[in-house]
Amino acid sequence: MRDLAAGVRYLARGFGMWGRRPKLMLFGAIPALLAALLLLGALIGLGFGITDLTDWMTGFAESWPQWLETTIQVFAGVVIFALAIWLSILVFTTLTLLIGDPFYEKIAEAVDDELGGAPVVERGIWKAISISLRDNLRMLGKSIVIGVLLFALGFVPVVGTVLAIIIGALVGGWFLSVELSGYAFQRRGHRYPQYRRMLGRRRGLAIGLGTCVFLLFLIPLGAVLVMPAAVAGSTLLARDVLGENVQRPAQQPTHVPPPSNFYPPQR
Repeated sequence: MRDLAAGVRYLARGFGMWGRRPKLMLFGAIPALLAALLLLGALIGLGFGITDLTDWMTGFAESWPQWLETTIQVFAGVVIFALAIWLSILVFTTLTLLIGDPFYEKIAEAVDDELGGAPVVERGIWKAISISLRDNLRMLGKSIVIGVLLFALGFVPVVGTVLAIIIGALVGGWFLSVELSGYAFQRRGHRYPQYRRMLGRRRGLAIGLGTCVFLLFLIPLGAVLVMPAAVAGSTLLARDVLGENVQRPAQQPTHVPPPSNFYPPQR
């Protein structure tokens, strides 16, 4: 429970970056907005073509009574669209990170700089991009498979929907934390299997932050503002897991008063 609470606090501190570095965070919101528009466009396109798709999928029912054929088509359309929305939520983070890679690198760097820096391993830009792409696609594949299984669980009568929502939020939160903290870990030379194991030893910390992010992503356009803060909070999470400083150093006074004997005696 302590780690769960710490994960939530790290996300709250991530939102604090909006006050300290508003321009950087605003740039970090642009990739999330672009990803949201792309996925929204895909869903709108699916909506226009859903009739043809359901007709093709339910062709076996052409000879059935009209009411039964229509019922099956409507049910198939609802299931397809609901699955598309669920997969869009899972794909959103990976797509946003791929679009906004340079912006989120800068956010992670800014958080590290505020806390005294980090032991960064220098990599070429193309190598960094290829590693990030490979790791994110690997994570995306796993999250989609688990997401489809959880979606199927939702059809279990009585408890299926509730279990799917709870497990989906926890599992989705775990995957989000692994994805979002990747920038901080990769800057230090750690690869996906390494930092996944390290986060596994502090799973409560990762789930605490990631589940909050997952739930906030469900708010319309909430992800646009949440995403930069989530990257900042995940950098704090990574520093905690690695045993690095997570507290901002005390501010030095800008004006140091002169010693008491500085002023000449008054006549």
